[in-house]
Formats: sequence, structure tokens, C-alpha cells
Amino acid sequence: MPDVVDLIMQDHREVERLFAELENNPEKRPLLVPVLTAVLTAHSRAEESAVYPVAKNEAGETEEIEHSQAEHVQAEHLLLRLSQTDPTSRVFDDVLRELVEAVTHHVEEEESTVLPGMRERLDQDRREELGRAFAESRARHMGDRPGEETREELLTQARNAGLSGASGLSKAQLEKELHPS
Repeated sequence: MPDVVDLIMQDHREVERLFAELENNPEKRPLLVPVLTAVLTAHSRAEESAVYPVAKNEAGETEEIEHSQAEHVQAEHLLLRLSQTDPTSRVFDDVLRELVEAVTHHVEEEESTVLPGMRERLDQDRREELGRAFAESRARHMGDRPGEETREELLTQARNAGLSGASGLSKAQLEKELHPS
């Protein structure tokens, strides 16, 4: 089983490939947006549930994970906007550009801080164990849609983001705390 760092980086390359296809082949957008949405949402949910708590608690990446969680929320908001925008419109190009910039920034940060930290502080067996958990979680979340998190998923996001007192909040309160807009 590949370790979690390798799996995450493989997903990053796939998302970059999908971005290039969306930018260079406007006629494929109606087919590619649902694919991008599925891949990116499942990837984010798997990182949030299987990877970020371990990176935070075992690899000491607390601030980085809190920042990464905020970036996930931003990317998911943009992904939702993209999926609701006419792929032939100029607005689509603007939202796509904003999403590409946000995700590229996130990937660069994650690959320069969080992932090397995990590789350095977690042994191979632990990274492979996390790889299995990440792959299983990603498969379970394939088909999830942005903005449709369960209360438990929102609670996980809140913990990753370092929000205190989140366990006593309702789903609506968690959404308001995590997605202020």
C-alpha cells in the first residue's frame, strides 16, 4: 500500500490535470466539472477525516492544519459556485481561475510543509496505515457534493480548524462558524 503522502500527491496531480483540461478544452467543461467536483470533494473529506487529525496530533502540524482546513472551506465554496455557473460564460472563467489559484496555493503549501512534516515525523507503517484510511475515506466520499456536509463532517472540520466548543453546536451553527458569508 502506498503511503498517505504519495496518495495525496497523486490526487494533487490529478486535480492539476483536470484544471488544465478545463482551461484548455471549454467544450469538455459540462463533463469535467462533475468529475472535478467529485475528485476534489472526496479528496478534501478524506484529508479532513483521516489525515488532518493525525497530522495535527502526531506530527505537530497544528497551525498548518488549521490553515489548510480554512483553505478547504474556501475551495469547496468556489467549487460549488463553479458547478452552478454556465460553463460557456465569462463568469465561469473567472470562478475557474479563482479556484485554480486557491487550490494551487493550497497544494504548494501542503506539499512544502504538512506532507514533508508527516514524512519526517511518522514512520512508514503509520503512513501506510493512513494511506489505507485515506483511500477508504476517499472512496466513501466519492459522489459527495460541496455544501452538503453532515454535522459530523462539519464537526471534524471545526476540530481541524481549532474551533473550541464546537461539539455543542448545531449543524446550522457549525455551518455559520465555518462558512461565514
